[in-house]
This record gives sequence, C-alpha cells and structure tokens, in this order.
Amino acid sequence: MAVGRVVVVGAGVYGAAVVAELVRRGAQVTVVDAGAPAGGTSAASFAWTNSCGKQPRAYHDLNVAGMEAHRRFAAEGDWHHGGGNLEWADDAARQEALTGKVAAVQERGYEVRWLDRAGALALEPDLDPAALPADGIAHFPREGWLDPVALVGHLLARATAGGAELVRHDAVTGLDVHHGSVRAVRLASGRRIAVDAVVDCAGPAAGRVAELAGLTLPLRNTLGALVRTSPVGAAVGRVVHAPGVHLRPDGGGRLVLRTRDVDGATHVADDGRMWVDDAAVDAVMEAGRALYPALRAASVQEVRVGERPIPGDKLPVLGRVVELPNFHFAVSHSATTLCLHVGDLVAAEVLGEDRGDALAPFRFERFAASPPGGA
Repeated sequence: MAVGRVVVVGAGVYGAAVVAELVRRGAQVTVVDAGAPAGGTSAASFAWTNSCGKQPRAYHDLNVAGMEAHRRFAAEGDWHHGGGNLEWADDAARQEALTGKVAAVQERGYEVRWLDRAGALALEPDLDPAALPADGIAHFPREGWLDPVALVGHLLARATAGGAELVRHDAVTGLDVHHGSVRAVRLASGRRIAVDAVVDCAGPAAGRVAELAGLTLPLRNTLGALVRTSPVGAAVGRVVHAPGVHLRPDGGGRLVLRTRDVDGATHVADDGRMWVDDAAVDAVMEAGRALYPALRAASVQEVRVGERPIPGDKLPVLGRVVELPNFHFAVSHSATTLCLHVGDLVAAEVLGEDRGDALAPFRFERFAASPPGGA
C-alpha cells in the first residue's frame, strides 16, 4: 500500500515498536489504547529476553532475532540488561529435562555452558551456596531482561516526535469494514478515524478487536503475577530460574519474583480488579530468601497482576490477514523478546514491503478463521 493513515491498537511493547517503525518509514500513525501506554500486560511482564527451548525452529529463530534486535538497540537507552540466565534443577527428572533442553539449544548454536557451584557463585556471589547443587547449573549468557515501561516510553516519545498521535484512555469500539477493507476505526469517545490500515497490538484484548472486523482469533489468555520487593542489599546481576522461584533485578536495588504458584493464586473480581492471595505472596518471598539471604530484610513493595495473551497454539499471530489485507496482527506471549524485531517486520508489511518468508509460519490463516464481515 502507499504510505497513508495507520491506526495501531494497543500501546504496549508491540504497539510502541510497530508505531516507531511506521513513523520511521514515513507513515501517518495514530496509536490508540484503552488505558495508559504500557499500563497493561507490558507492565506486568517478567520481561525475560530469551529463546530458551522454544519450539518449533521458526519460533526459536524469531526469538533469537528479537534478542539481537534488543542488543543493537540497547545503546539508545538503559532498559536492556544482559548478564544471562542461570537455571538448575532439584531432582533427577527435572535435571534430565534441563540437560535435554541444553543439548537441544546447543544443536541450534544457542550459547549455553554448564557451571558448578563455584562457577555460579562467581557470577552471583550473594546466592546462598547451600541453595545450589554441586554442579549441573546451566548459564545462558546471551539472555537478559528489559524494563518494558522504559522501552515503551522511549519508542512512543520517538514516534510522537516524528508526528505520531497518541490517544490514551479511549477504547476501540468499532471498525467500519466495507468491500474487504477496513475503512475507519471508531472509539468510545465517539471519534471516527479514517484509515488505510489497522494493526491489532491489543494484547489480551486482541481477540475482541479482531471480532470487530469479523475475525475470530483464538486466545487462551492466562493471568500472571509479579512480586516486587523494596531495595535489598544483594547484588543480583541476572535472571535466575531456581526450582522454587524465578527472579531478576528490577533497578534501584529491587527484585522481581514469580512462581507458577503465585500465578495460580491470582483472582479477578467482577469489576476487573485483580489480586493475589497473601499466602502465595508470602511463599514467593520465602523462596527468594532461601536463595538470597539479604532478602530477609526486604518487604513486598508491589504485587502486579497482568493478563497474558496466549494464541490458541501458543505461537505468535503476525502480519496481514489474507481476506482483510489492510488488517494486521502483532499478538503473542513472547512480546518482550520479540517486539523490536516483529515491529520492524509488521510495519514493513503494512507499508507494502515483502516480509513473507519471516512471517509465513505465524499467519492468522492457520486458524482457519471465519471470513471477515462487512458489506
């Protein structure tokens, strides 16, 4: 298509990355969010950048490209943090699974090395040695973590400086579809925006936006919770996946912790309010203190719950829709890792460039969706 008016729905990491790339290519862009930028899933993400055991190969390669994009872009700000990821197991079955994962990613050229206890403590000296096995600790040195809110802020600032319009707290309520094309986006405020293209980056709400175009996007969204601590006197330099807890730094001496149990203890009220059982929060803190004794002096500063968008087959949904070719998707669970690379691919395709080879495995059509509506 000729460069024209594009509406991007959602101002999280995907939306911000797509908008920034569209503006860089000369498009006129409006990004619309029902809330605040990075106020939803992005702000509640563990934000681990990786391709650790992701299947199939095309998805692994997409994530590796996403990691590389973050490393190239890191010079523009302080939201990207390396240091890698440490992972170990606490029983024979889990160790066998970890060994298999390491072997599989090594076959793909993904960097990983085995450490003993001394090697792990050289990287993380404030770990309690008693919490570590004697050996069999995997270190994935190219992995890291992001501050997604800072990244979104930078991308949107760059985009708005280039002419993009940012619309906050105004949900998309309708799409005008005629003769196989989206002609306009309607907002809760009553505003109608004429468009040449729409990009659905609405995260857990992406299915609802797709329905407005007559498309059925299968999502199996889940809830996840992060526990943020007060500043602690422990030097944590990387992502750590221990058997009882996953944690990473969060800037300012704070840590972010999560477990599957705390995810399972999340609740949503009828009014949309989300919370986590106190006992589950206490348990994740105790698991963290077992790893880093300095955490005993820390308190819980915040518990944040987010809804994670999970497409029906767990793989990303990316790019244009064949039967509605000016409607595009950027929806997945691994958005933190993928956002910069996918933002480039999707923006290029919106503006008529051929990105078929990269996006082919992630097309919407694999779900055999119903034809779009409209007359």
